[in-house]
Amino acid sequence: MNTFDIEEELNKLPHKPGVYIMHDENEAILYVGKAIDLHNRVRQYFRSGHGHNNSPKILKMVSQIAYFEYIITASEMEALVLECNLIKEHRPKYNTLMTDDKGYPYIKITTSDTFPRIMMSHRMARDKSLYFGPFTDRKAVHDTIALIKNLFHIRNCNKDLGNGPYNERPCLYYQIGKCDAPCAGLISPTDYKKNVDKAIQFLNGNTKDIENELKSKMAEYAENMEFEKAAETRDLLSSIGKISEKQRAGNTNNDDQDIIAFARDNNDTVISIFFIRSGTLLGRENYHMSSDAEDTDTEIITEFIKQYYMGTPFIPKEILTVIPIYEAEVITEYLTSRKGQNVYIHTPQKGEKKGLIKLAEDNAKLVLSQDIERIKKAEKRTIGACQDIADIIGVEKVSRMEAFDISNISGYHSVASMVVFENGKPKRNAYRKFRLQTVEGPDDYASMKEVLSRRYTNENLGTFPDVIMMDGGKGQVHIAETVIDSLGLDIPVCGMVKDDNHRTRGLYYHDEEVAFPKGSEAIHMITALQDETHRFAITYHKQLRSEGQTHSILDDIKGIGPSRRKALLLHFKDIEAIKAASIDELANIEGMNQKAAEAVYNFFNFK
Repeated sequence: MNTFDIEEELNKLPHKPGVYIMHDENEAILYVGKAIDLHNRVRQYFRSGHGHNNSPKILKMVSQIAYFEYIITASEMEALVLECNLIKEHRPKYNTLMTDDKGYPYIKITTSDTFPRIMMSHRMARDKSLYFGPFTDRKAVHDTIALIKNLFHIRNCNKDLGNGPYNERPCLYYQIGKCDAPCAGLISPTDYKKNVDKAIQFLNGNTKDIENELKSKMAEYAENMEFEKAAETRDLLSSIGKISEKQRAGNTNNDDQDIIAFARDNNDTVISIFFIRSGTLLGRENYHMSSDAEDTDTEIITEFIKQYYMGTPFIPKEILTVIPIYEAEVITEYLTSRKGQNVYIHTPQKGEKKGLIKLAEDNAKLVLSQDIERIKKAEKRTIGACQDIADIIGVEKVSRMEAFDISNISGYHSVASMVVFENGKPKRNAYRKFRLQTVEGPDDYASMKEVLSRRYTNENLGTFPDVIMMDGGKGQVHIAETVIDSLGLDIPVCGMVKDDNHRTRGLYYHDEEVAFPKGSEAIHMITALQDETHRFAITYHKQLRSEGQTHSILDDIKGIGPSRRKALLLHFKDIEAIKAASIDELANIEGMNQKAAEAVYNFFNFK
C-alpha cells in the first residue's frame, strides 16, 4: 500500500459512525475499533496528547500502521455489532481478546411433537420446544438426559413419527425395556405424553424420589461389593445434583443475573462470571483475557462484555459488573434489542448485589493465583496449535478448519460428513451430514467432488474455513483443489497423512508432505480432528441403521415408499433380481400396481 497517504486519507474521513480497521505493510489486521465519529476518532491515533493513545502499546501499534480502512454504519449500535464480529473473525494483534469461546448447553424437549424427544441443544431457538438451562456442566446434562430417557421411557430415535401410521418394527431399546415403541403403535400419544410430563416435573426440581431410589441402589451395590456399579450410581447422583440444585445465592428476587468481576497480574487477566437464573446460582465460568499491561481495567471488562454477549444465546435481565464499563448505553441498547426486553448493566455499591460481586472477584483472584498456568496450557493446545498450522503452511491465520470424510453404506450410496474446528476446538453445531445425490456406488472421488461443490456453493452452511482438511493424501487433496479452483475460491487444502500404524504424522500440502515441528501441539489437534471426523461419520452410519433408514437405490424411485420397497426386497431378495424383472412380474407383488411397476422398470432400464 505504498500509495496510501495517511494524512490525505485522514482528511477524507466522514463525520459518521462506523468501524475502522488498521493494517500493517503485509495487510495483516492490527486493530479493529468503532467510533461515533470516524473523522475525530481515527485522527486521534496520529496526533500526540490524546490520553491512552500515548501508551506504549498504542504507540507501537501506530508505528506499524501502513494503511487503514473504514466501514460507515447507520448507528453506533450497528458499529458495535460489526466491531465485535470483525474482532471475533480476525483476532487482531492489538485488540484485547477473549481467548475462550464457550457455549452453554440446554436440555430441550420437543413438546410440539406427537411423541416428544429430549436432547441437548447448544442454543435456545424460538420454536415450540421447552428448554431448561443453560447449564455449565455438559457431562451432567448428558447423564441427566440418559437417566430421564431410561426412567420415563422417552424415545432415543430421531424418527419423524408425525400422526402415524405407527407400524414399524420396534428397535433394541424396546426389547431391553427402555422404550415403549411409539413407532410401532404400542403406546398412545396420550400415555406417552404422561411420561413426558413426569420428565418435565423431574427437570423442574422434583427429584427427591429418584434420588432416594438411587441412594438405596448405591448402598445395595456397595453391600454386595459391586463397587463399579456403586461408583456409577454415585456419579449419576452427582450429575442430578448439578442439574437440579437450588442454591439461593443470597438474593430474594427471581430475576436472571450475570455477575462479572476480574483479577489481573501483568498481562494475564481472569474474568469470573456467575450465572443466576430465577434466583438460583446455576454455576460459574472463568475466562482468560489476553491483554496488555497498558490496558485499563475498564477497557478489559468492556471488551469482555462485548465479545461474550455477542456469542452467547442467553442474555439475562441484569448484568452486574465490578466496575462501570465504557459505552454502557449503546451496549445496553444492543442487548435489549437482542433479548426483546429491557436489559440493565450497572455496578452495585452496597447490599446483597455488592456481596455477589465480591464473591465473583474472590473467585477470579483464586483462579489467577492457582489455575492460570493450566488455562495457558489449554490455550496453547488450541489457539497455539492453530497458529502452528498457519506457520507450517505459510498463511496468516487458521481459525476455522473443515474436515470431510466419505463412507459407504450397504454398497448403494455413499454418505459424507463435515466436521468443524474453530480456534482448535470442535464446533459441533456447525457439523453437517450429506447424502450423495448424483453418485451411485463406492466412488470416493466423485462423492467428494459433489459434497465439496454443495458445501462451498451454500453460504448458509456457515462462513468458509481458513483451511480445508482432507482425510487422505494426494488424490483427495487434488479433487478438493479442483473444486475450490472451479468455484473461484482461495482456500488452502491439506491432506491429513497417517503412518503405517495409522497415526497422524504430517500434512500433505502443495504436493509435498510437511512434518509437524518437534514439540508442536498441532499434531495432537490434527489427530483429534481426524479422529472426530471418523467418529462423526460412524455415528451417522449407526443412526441410519438404527432407524432402519439405510439408503437403498429403491428409495430414489418415485412412488416407491418403505412398504413397497420392503415387499420388493422380500420377494426378489436382491436388487439385481428386481432389475431383471418384467413389468408384469413387478405388478403382481402385493402392494404394487401397474403405475408403480412401470416406475421401477423404467428406472432401471431407461436411465
